Amino acid sequence: MTTAATPPFQLTAENKYQLLIQISQKIRDTLDLDEILGHLLDTVHSVLPYDAAGIFVLNEDLSHPRGSQPRALIAGITRRGFDQSSEDNDRMLMHGEGITGQVIRSARPVIVPDVRLDSRYVVGRSTTLSEITVPLLRGERAIGALNIESDQLAAFDEGHLEILQFFADAAAISVEKATLHRRLVEQREMEAQIQTASAIQGRLLPSSAPQFEGYDIAGISLPAFAIGGDYYDCISLPDGSLGLVIADVSGNGVPAALVMSAFRALLRTQAAGAPDPGQHFTAINQLLPDFCGEHDFVTAVYAVLHPITGQLDYTNGGHPPLLLCHADGTVDSLRHVGPALNMEADCKYPTRSLCLDPGGMLAMFTDGVFDILAPDQRSFPWATLTDTLIAARGLPAAEVIAAVRLATRQFAASDFYEDDFTLVIVRRLA
Repeated sequence: MTTAATPPFQLTAENKYQLLIQISQKIRDTLDLDEILGHLLDTVHSVLPYDAAGIFVLNEDLSHPRGSQPRALIAGITRRGFDQSSEDNDRMLMHGEGITGQVIRSARPVIVPDVRLDSRYVVGRSTTLSEITVPLLRGERAIGALNIESDQLAAFDEGHLEILQFFADAAAISVEKATLHRRLVEQREMEAQIQTASAIQGRLLPSSAPQFEGYDIAGISLPAFAIGGDYYDCISLPDGSLGLVIADVSGNGVPAALVMSAFRALLRTQAAGAPDPGQHFTAINQLLPDFCGEHDFVTAVYAVLHPITGQLDYTNGGHPPLLLCHADGTVDSLRHVGPALNMEADCKYPTRSLCLDPGGMLAMFTDGVFDILAPDQRSFPWATLTDTLIAARGLPAAEVIAAVRLATRQFAASDFYEDDFTLVIVRRLA
């Protein structure tokens, strides 16, 4: 059993200098946080013997929701003399409980002569009788704490406090540097993963416009961030017809992309059967809960185009209406819309039909087209979209898309889209 009844030496200027040399020599060649914490505890023991010790470094302070995961907020934990790490103790620490949690929350050191008489003490080892804990400070804020424990009563006094606080202050810069380095590494790893996910998601979209005799088809999907929740597709069906789909997943980022991938797989599986869009959505609506969260949902339109007749059979699950532009310049808004997918468990989606006449044009889009804001915070008007489509109806499908993009950018006086922007144009040639 180690005793720490009196400071091993007076903390003179010469001693401080020697300790700084000792600490810097041990941690100068590493940016690994765990190694730095281990070297620090070993150096403390050479000067201030203890029976157990721990050092805790946080990613952020303790003001966080009680339901969050503690490990996500603890940057590093290193212990000496404990039998094993206690998840319960770590969780209490993260909520400012226990002596160490109190020191981090208050940014003030604590000496406990008899832990049995202190209600704040959380038992980490059965033989501990006294404890001293000091904060690791960044300015006025604690970024962690260093504590040592003894199996003797009243083993620590103000002299020990001065020594331990000196160690904590001397190490804080190195700890901060290591923490920032770890965050940068994790950030680079996350960015690489996002780039990979974005590339994979891009391969799920059509690589080129489908070549369908008698028709001119083009589509575009511009995610607002690296990974989007919008999706469109053109699916060649066994009977010679063409499946057209556009969808928007709730939320954004990686979770939305995962739900979108599941929806795409389900739709393509269903589309291989009988070409009935309503039946497909009814089946997908029952299967989708197995692939997404309770509060996730998908708005989508699926249509089957029969090329010879121009008949278009479609169903709409909570998505913005399709726009049908006729050759004479009139526009129909197809407002037969059912609930979004994964919103109503037993919903039956009907199939409706229309005819895309020669010279006519069908526009399918997500609500990102309207989430573009003007400088005065107005959303892009529906009437402006229809006017743009009417004016451009004689142009190739890709140029119609370019005209809509130009109109939205001019309206917003910006190239930035608040939401994923997806637009599909289907023209039946005259």
